[in-house]
Amino acid sequence: MSSVSPRVDQFLMIHSGRADAWRDLTHLADAWAKGSAERGEVEALITAMTAVEEYHAFPGHRLFTALNDKVASSDAGGTARLARRISNALLTRSYRENAGDWETEDRSAAEAADLLPAQLSESRQRRPYFEVLFVNSQPASRWPSMAQELRRLRRPEDEFIYEPVFVGSFEDAFCAIANNPDIISAVLAEGFSYRTRHDVPILRSLLDPLGEPEGSDKSALRLAGFLKRIRPELDIYLLSDHDVETLAGDAAADVVRRIFYTVEEPLETHLAILEGVQARFETPFFDNLKEYARRPVGTFHALPIARGKSVFKSDWIRDMGEFYGINLFLAESSATTGGLDSLLEPTGTIKRAQELAARAFGADHVFFVTNGTSTSNKMAVQALLAPGDIAVVDRNCHKSHHYGMVLTGAQPYYVEAFPMTEYSMYGAVPLATIKRALLALRAEGRLDRLKLLDLTNCTFDGHMYNVRRVMEECLAIKPDLIFLWDEAWSGFARFSPFLRPRTAMGAAADIEQWLRDPSSLDAYDAQQAALGDAPSDEALLDTRLIPDPRKVRLRVYQTNSTHKSMSAIRQGSMLLVKDVDFHTVEAQFHEAVFTHASTSPNQQLIASLDVARRQMELEGYGLVMNAIEISLRIRRAISEHPLISKYFQILGSDRMIPAEYRKSGFKDFFAPGTNWGTLVKAMREDEFYLDPTRMTLVCGTAGFDGTQFKGLLASKYDIQLNKTSRNSVLLQSNINNTRSDVAHLIRVLVEICHGIEKRLADGGDAERTDFAARVKSLMTDVPDLPNFSHFHEIFRGDAGRTTPEGDMRSAFFGAYDPSVCEYVPLHGAECDRRLREGPEMVSANFVIPYPPGFPIMVPGQVLTQETIDFMRKLDVKEIHGYEKARGLKLLKPDAVAAKARR
Repeated sequence: MSSVSPRVDQFLMIHSGRADAWRDLTHLADAWAKGSAERGEVEALITAMTAVEEYHAFPGHRLFTALNDKVASSDAGGTARLARRISNALLTRSYRENAGDWETEDRSAAEAADLLPAQLSESRQRRPYFEVLFVNSQPASRWPSMAQELRRLRRPEDEFIYEPVFVGSFEDAFCAIANNPDIISAVLAEGFSYRTRHDVPILRSLLDPLGEPEGSDKSALRLAGFLKRIRPELDIYLLSDHDVETLAGDAAADVVRRIFYTVEEPLETHLAILEGVQARFETPFFDNLKEYARRPVGTFHALPIARGKSVFKSDWIRDMGEFYGINLFLAESSATTGGLDSLLEPTGTIKRAQELAARAFGADHVFFVTNGTSTSNKMAVQALLAPGDIAVVDRNCHKSHHYGMVLTGAQPYYVEAFPMTEYSMYGAVPLATIKRALLALRAEGRLDRLKLLDLTNCTFDGHMYNVRRVMEECLAIKPDLIFLWDEAWSGFARFSPFLRPRTAMGAAADIEQWLRDPSSLDAYDAQQAALGDAPSDEALLDTRLIPDPRKVRLRVYQTNSTHKSMSAIRQGSMLLVKDVDFHTVEAQFHEAVFTHASTSPNQQLIASLDVARRQMELEGYGLVMNAIEISLRIRRAISEHPLISKYFQILGSDRMIPAEYRKSGFKDFFAPGTNWGTLVKAMREDEFYLDPTRMTLVCGTAGFDGTQFKGLLASKYDIQLNKTSRNSVLLQSNINNTRSDVAHLIRVLVEICHGIEKRLADGGDAERTDFAARVKSLMTDVPDLPNFSHFHEIFRGDAGRTTPEGDMRSAFFGAYDPSVCEYVPLHGAECDRRLREGPEMVSANFVIPYPPGFPIMVPGQVLTQETIDFMRKLDVKEIHGYEKARGLKLLKPDAVAAKARR
């Protein structure tokens, strides 16, 4: 392997980089034709593109050879025309349907229809196009004829159409599936080599950091396992000319969809490929909903808008029908029969759609939720916790988790995330903090009461946990601990090989595999011998703990806001389950569904969850890679622009994650010295890692607070953002973004910077002084972030002596009685007196300022100087749970106690 590790962008931006290379070639060929470039420059660029192009079906061997022939014959004009045609076809994706794009010369549509590849231009309903990787030991000279044989297998009744991509080595197979997101199936034949035939040290050096160096095992099964680890959505087929029965019984063959004996009919392989794609293309609920909309249904139920007659026959609301279209209304119904199924107790198409979602996301079970992940979280908390149970909870998690604790009567044991005071944000909860909580409960003899660890991953600002490490170390202390990971913002991460290990389902799969490995017990025994019989808490905190594989009960739950990162309608959410003991809580889950799910769910929303799953299984890898590419382009454009970077910056890991949690030393994607190896090390080993699609843009250095800057972008420039802080806004790239969006953002930032420069230049010293003071106020004079203090003793009757859990439910509902409540103005002498002299002020409700969006007060919490100072320094407009005119709503503990005694 090469010792040179490539720059991060050379891989993470390789998809759009290919399109850029073709446009560069077009411009260079044009320049050659005009006499301002040399043939050698064109030849050099084509040579540099050759290896990557072999990993794609288009333009393919025939067109690429024709291009080289034109260069060799010094046909500059022909080279430019052909390069432009290929580039345009790639840009518009027209080659998927237009046979003429595959020809070496421009032809009429009629001529092109008679040419290969066959059936791309037939006049019939569009067939989805994909590509299939064939890994074999045949010489490359035979690949064009093999491709021709595969095309002859096509039939008019095929629902899809594919083109083959041939490679002859392990390395090339990896590079192909990494480079080409259109590859969604792979056919592996025994006998291929490990090394690529190309001299491409950059592509080759990607494998070592991923843990796949050259070894003696070059089998198709090893390659199948590796490809499936990188892209689990792929269908893998194996061709062997010997002992297929033994291969089929090998446990390693579980990743293979089907094994074929190579001398048998190749049509079966072709049909199997199409069947595998059809299995992912299937959308049971959406397909049935479309059928329902085509039927002449008479509706005598409580949904007048169904079928649309009340809309389209109206003189007053017909515009709504014209805006949304007839299908929206034809597909509406309150019925659960006729194939539409019930979300509350699905037995038909919804049940099947949820099963397909479980397969796609690596779960055992999936629940569709139609009123957001707020509801998914409350459902999970209600189903998994009973009154008096203890849950270790990130104090800064979404309010739905806190309200879930209130509803279920569980006692939250709040743990604190590390603060980023300069930006008025919290990060994530350090593993040492979590372990201390578990060890404290164990010391109190209350570990049996602990049922759940509840964390947010990734956080609003992009912090991703080392999920596997967190779960393994916690399971080493409490082997049956349940984990709830709120992945509202990172549901898409399943489809990125770089982010998947840091998801709940990805980490659970890795742990599951480790538990089956006999070496896991050896590792546990060795650590126990090293720790001794009674290790101290400090020793346990300093050790990367290994759980006892014989005792572990792997119980993992993940919620994701499908609508936040995939193509689902707003409020579409999923609750994912991977729990070996799910049968013990399944009844509670159904009760939670009955409690929280609407009896009138939106059919279109359910259908969009079904379709979002289909899309991610078939093209999720490419879509997520594009979102990452977009974010890297934004980061680089801002950091390298001399004017924008003067006033704005996107924070890197070095500013968002303290060094103690970044043992890899990774600082930022474009920091000097950063390469692919350091990035992979950070993704694998660091305690926290930043989701690259979430970009914290500091605007305080430009004189804007977050809310003000968000409003400016929305009102003047039509750029929408979500989250803000005191001095920053959050940019989020997603599967919907294009490079045009990047260009618009950069152009707007340049315009804003020019405005700042002009204002400072025209305003003189006074303006510059005011600007500096504004920046100082936003960037330096920031309030300290308050930690959770403690619950008042009246709500700790069933708590440990040294542990901070409390009965938040009693405090919450106790505030329903006005006689035990009081109001104290936030700004005033009474508040200060109470802080100094008492009695203690006890919050009666949740108080949640936006930003930062976490509860700084919860019911039953004792208010401290730290909390009051933070509240007084807040300059945000939106504070849930606080009425400025009346002041802080407080509980009177003596009155609460007296009422309880009655």
